[in-house]
Amino acid sequence: MKSVALHNLGCKVNAYEIDVMQQLLQENGYEIVAFDKKADIYIVNTCTVTNIADRKSRQMLHKAKKQNPKGIVVATGCYVQVEEEHGTQDVAVDLVIGNNKKNEIIQILNEFIQQRESQECVSKTLDEATIIDLENEQAFESMFLKSVNDHTRAYIKIQDGCNQFCSYCIIPYARGRVRSRNEEEIIDEITRIAENGCKEVVLTGIHIASYGVERNQEDAFIKLLQRINIIDGIERIRLGSLEPRLITDAFVSELLALKKVCHHFHLSLQSGCDEVLVRMNRKYSTGDFLKSVKILKKAFADVAITTDIIVGFPGESAQEFEKTLEFVESVEFANIHVFPYSKRKGTVAATMKQQVPPEIAKERSLILSQKAERLTDRFMERQMGQKVDVLFEEFHERSGVKGYIGYTGNYLKVFCETSENLENCICSGKINKNLGDGLLNFSIK
Repeated sequence: MKSVALHNLGCKVNAYEIDVMQQLLQENGYEIVAFDKKADIYIVNTCTVTNIADRKSRQMLHKAKKQNPKGIVVATGCYVQVEEEHGTQDVAVDLVIGNNKKNEIIQILNEFIQQRESQECVSKTLDEATIIDLENEQAFESMFLKSVNDHTRAYIKIQDGCNQFCSYCIIPYARGRVRSRNEEEIIDEITRIAENGCKEVVLTGIHIASYGVERNQEDAFIKLLQRINIIDGIERIRLGSLEPRLITDAFVSELLALKKVCHHFHLSLQSGCDEVLVRMNRKYSTGDFLKSVKILKKAFADVAITTDIIVGFPGESAQEFEKTLEFVESVEFANIHVFPYSKRKGTVAATMKQQVPPEIAKERSLILSQKAERLTDRFMERQMGQKVDVLFEEFHERSGVKGYIGYTGNYLKVFCETSENLENCICSGKINKNLGDGLLNFSIK
């Protein structure tokens, strides 16, 4: 029995894929060990969204080789997909597996090990069989998750690829064009996970709002939600990042009938300035975004709207940054993930003039992050005294007080003092006060 250590970098899609790879390895007799332990094989599921992500990927690959110089170090995913030489020329890497090939991890590993043990001349890509050109790939990489380690919540991958080509983003080249997963396969996977006790699913993908578009099925996404909503055992459907253009009166009126859909919507903004959005090649304006927000707030009284924002994008002036600050105030986000712009080789933005100095981007990131914290505090304050349902996930001890941590439907993190075992239980109660550090006190009523 060979031992395998796995490490994941990047997005929730990567997290889903490494869970499936681990499951396949276990089913085929491999022993899973911690990444900081000596293993026969190390698998690093890489990320390439920024130059920083590239560096982290390299660091983890070299860490693996250092832990066992004689072990097999496998680089999978986006970092090696975009530029194959990242893996094939790296002395720390023994085997490279790109995207749309991870479901073949067992066959690829077995072939590589067989060739290595027979002392054949073995290439890092098995003669280019483990890296494919995704530019014209139309097949969705079929992967199936049978159970999850955290049986409270499961990430479910429903699509891959992106057709948007934002000027700062390399992902369309790393993941290819939009490819949607078969609806029956999604339903089967979620049904199996529900049978194993999981109560919440998070639908994820590179651009989930595009689900079904390559098949000219404009209503495919809402129809998928309708089918998931009636699966026994699933109590919550949480949506991954959405394009604001998806949020229309018609779409939200359909959502209102789906009682299991969480009232937490992560709408990708990236900038609160129209001029910057144009340079980013985003397909909406701040006016469009605000219209979508108003539709959601009108439909769901307790709605939490979160977002991502990049500061220091090429050409962003002080006045343009100020527009972003004003815009986030008008939206009243529940939470904002703030990122200073990081130049990514191979993107249009990397070649733009007027690159913002890193120190200015860092300063703006701090300013926006502080505003985001105030907005989060305000949102949390508005929840005081509200009656909510909480799905509890894990035991927690806070200042000597024992209890459980859980999340509301609109993704507020709460703590309930109790001696009962509440793991994977949904309880109704009231939010009482802010405990600090993003945690709210909750009592069962």
